[in-house]
Amino acid sequence: MKSLSVLGSGAWGTALALLLMRNGHEVTLWASSEEKAEELRKTGQPPALPGIRLPDGLRYTASLKEAAASAEGIIFAVASVYTRSTAARLCPFWRPDQLIVCASKGIENETLKMQAEQVEEELPSGTVSCLSGPSHAEEVAKQLPTTCVAAAQDEQTAERVQLLFMSPTFRVYRSTDLIGVELGGSVKNVIALAAGIADGLGCGDNTKAALITRGIAEITRLGVRMGAKADTFSGLSGIGDLIVTCASMHSRNRRAGILIGRGKSVEEAMGEVKQVVEGVYSAKAALALAKKYGVEMPIVEEVNRILFSHADPRSALDQLMMRDPALEVRP
Repeated sequence: MKSLSVLGSGAWGTALALLLMRNGHEVTLWASSEEKAEELRKTGQPPALPGIRLPDGLRYTASLKEAAASAEGIIFAVASVYTRSTAARLCPFWRPDQLIVCASKGIENETLKMQAEQVEEELPSGTVSCLSGPSHAEEVAKQLPTTCVAAAQDEQTAERVQLLFMSPTFRVYRSTDLIGVELGGSVKNVIALAAGIADGLGCGDNTKAALITRGIAEITRLGVRMGAKADTFSGLSGIGDLIVTCASMHSRNRRAGILIGRGKSVEEAMGEVKQVVEGVYSAKAALALAKKYGVEMPIVEEVNRILFSHADPRSALDQLMMRDPALEVRP
């Protein structure tokens, strides 16, 4: 049994806290305000996961000092745009012997760095890993089976994370391709926006399949150029996460895309979804990485045109369909 702290009391953080408690660990769930922590403490019902009852024994706090005090491991499950600032606030209380797991997905616009890189900069000498894969919080909380991947630069750390989360309903594989696992989990949100936009335009299953297939091709090209392994993107954090995010109504990125395809503005879509739409924040960074590494990513480019240049979604689809003829698999 381990003493663990999960940072972030939204749907994903709460689902991970439930999973870790079911695995027999002592868990503290950190909320960003005392009001949120007190509501969870009093009601035992997370607003982000309707119908889920939190177990007795789960501890709540709004103090990062308290969250870090006795924890052997700290799991970052805040929205990706708050990962760096949360790590910076945690720094005075963190110990180098604590295992750090990044469970959020996203790329920082200013630095083009992913979650683990941001945390490593704010927590020097830390051993930082990540957890990724097809894992909608609503289903994890209900103990519906899925499989994910734990990644770290060394296999020993990856195995430690693997064993923390492994359960009869949450199978975990391990990987040492930290860059590839994080990149797949981040850029898939941009492709999911495209899939949702296509749904909003009234396109069919053929369109969805094409976007998923060509989307993973774009992600793989970028990942390989950045030093990741091509095989990673045919795994859980690549095609696995991409499929579920493009196809499920649990996906806030797909839901936002549907609204944009139906004519809503980006701001209106995000307001209606009422949760952080990670793909909107990762889209600019993904395009900037593509330009930095000289990689062609037409789907990512068109999503950026729709989001930030007010391009008509139908015309963006036409642009993709009428690109110059090309080989499917490049030499």
